[in-house]
Amino acid sequence: QVEIVESGGGLVQPGESLRLSCTASMNIFLLDAMAWYRQAPGKQRELVASLTNDNRGTIADSVSGRFTIFRDNGANTLNLQMDWLKPDDTARYYCNIPSNPVPWGPGTQVTVSS
Repeated sequence: QVEIVESGGGLVQPGESLRLSCTASMNIFLLDAMAWYRQAPGKQRELVASLTNDNRGTIADSVSGRFTIFRDNGANTLNLQMDWLKPDDTARYYCNIPSNPVPWGPGTQVTVSS
C-alpha cells in the first residue's frame, strides 16, 4: 500500500508564496500521474493540478497562472509552487494518484490571511 505524506503548508499573507511537497513510499516516477487536491472548510475536495510521468500537466482555472506543479525525481517528490496566494486558496492540500487512489494522507494546511 502506497503511503503519501504532504508538507510545506503554513500561514501567509495575501500575495505571498508557498511550496508544497508530497512524497510517497514508492518511486513516484513509476506512477502514471499524481495530483494535488484541496479541501476548504464546508466544501468538497477539488482537483488543483495534476502531472503525468511524461510531464503533461493540468491546472484548475482558479489557480492558473499562479500555481505550478512539478516533480523532483531526485527527491522523489511532487511539488506545488503557489504564488500570489489569495484568501480563497485557504484549504487543506493533499496529493494522490488519480488513476488508482490510495488512502488520503494527512494533508498540509494552507491559510492565507492578512
